[in-house]
Amino acid sequence: MKKITIFLFAVCVCILPVSAQASKEDMKELQKFSQFYNYLTNAYIDTLNSSELVEAAIRNMLSELDPHSAYVSAEEMKSVEENFEANFEGIGIEFNILRDTIFILNTIVGGPAEQVGILPNDRIVNIDGINAVGMKNTEVPKLVRGPRGTSVEVGITRRGVDSILSFRIVRDKIPINTIDAHYRVNDSIGYIKINRFAATTVNELIESLNDLEGVTSIILDLRGNGGGFMDQGIEVSNQFLERGSLIVWMEGRAVKRQDFVAKKNPKYPTGKLIILVDEFSASSSEIVAGAVQDWDRGLIIGRRTFGKGTIQRQFTLVDGSAARITIARYHTPTGRVIQRPYEQGNRQNYYANFSRRIISGEDIEQNDSIPYYTLRSSRIVYGGGGITPDIFVARDTTYFSDYRALLIRNGILNEYTVNYIDRNRNTILSRYPDFDDFEKNFVVDDTMTEELIESGKNRGISYDSYGFTKSGNEIKTQIKAMIAQRLWNSNEYYKITNKYLDPEFSKAVEVLENWSRYGEGIYF
Repeated sequence: MKKITIFLFAVCVCILPVSAQASKEDMKELQKFSQFYNYLTNAYIDTLNSSELVEAAIRNMLSELDPHSAYVSAEEMKSVEENFEANFEGIGIEFNILRDTIFILNTIVGGPAEQVGILPNDRIVNIDGINAVGMKNTEVPKLVRGPRGTSVEVGITRRGVDSILSFRIVRDKIPINTIDAHYRVNDSIGYIKINRFAATTVNELIESLNDLEGVTSIILDLRGNGGGFMDQGIEVSNQFLERGSLIVWMEGRAVKRQDFVAKKNPKYPTGKLIILVDEFSASSSEIVAGAVQDWDRGLIIGRRTFGKGTIQRQFTLVDGSAARITIARYHTPTGRVIQRPYEQGNRQNYYANFSRRIISGEDIEQNDSIPYYTLRSSRIVYGGGGITPDIFVARDTTYFSDYRALLIRNGILNEYTVNYIDRNRNTILSRYPDFDDFEKNFVVDDTMTEELIESGKNRGISYDSYGFTKSGNEIKTQIKAMIAQRLWNSNEYYKITNKYLDPEFSKAVEVLENWSRYGEGIYF
């Protein structure tokens, strides 16, 4: 799913030797191209920008291949390196430009864009009144990044919505931490959420596991995790699988089969394990989920993953730009191909199919998938693209309403929470000195909801009694969680939202507490 550069560029890049040599036919075609280029630059009626021509040629050639091969300009490469090494200030989105349109691939959990309700697959059409259609990858960060506390207004188009949606986003510092939260659900269950796989992920995971020492069950949340460094996915898998276990293998036309196995003793070798996934879990997330499932080490709960199972090698070009070329497919230990089917040169259809899947709330059609058998219990698992969970949990839309969406999109929910804390921080902390007391006793009361409704009216959002009736509980819970996050940290945010708003999390707790019913054939 992670195709190109963005604010936090997450893509499995594996630097491997490629030994294929150019054939005589290849050399003939290269000479043809060089001949054409010379004719063009020497004879064309107007002055040409050679740099733009070459970049356009490279981009167009790659667009005729698979959906994940990509060109990254020299300026974009600087952004890529920065995003994995340091904090930056912006709105917290991952994007790609496809056919002159800015597609949002993901939002950083807890970041400004997510807090106002921007969603993956939204399209940005204007930024502070400037038409964004046709912008280059390098132009977008210059407009959406900026000092913390400043704001930017973006216009969004969303599938199924006729009008352009307007969002006002206050920029903030975007952290590089890859673990959003880890905490004890109770004395026996620990929860860890990984948002992507970057250079520090396995170290962060080990620290989290150390903090959770003594629990006998782990919920590893990979929902919304679009991937990242392949080696980190392998090392994360190693924390749950015994030394010597095959984690993933890959093979391509010019790349001989290469196996990646667990090289160390795992940090969490025994204990119950649940991995949460959804349709936005991709790449390295699928490596982890696939390996754990194939070895019967834990259960996968949620919805079928994205299905990004190809590996790109980065080839640096003379000007500092790079071509990321797909060189191999990777396979789970049982041999399942994770990459979902695609038609070369038809990226638009590839992502449109994914959009249709999200909109339809696709259930799992096992009849269309290929059965495989796990390595220890011979349970049936499914290939055919992505990782099919052991226990399916449909997306919960019961509390969605247009009114709630307007409050979030226009930043009213976030703005109200910030203002409420500014007015009441000392009172809250004196009345609820710790989070446990706050979680049990703090109530978003009628006065607060009336203030929120009035804030919406002041921004042109009329009160919708039906929408509030449908979404009121979710709105109140979200406000409470956002207050907790700002008073303490993101652990407290997830403690509230997981407990009161998250059916996948609730299912995971139920499974762990009734393991004899669900966990047959799983080794822990």
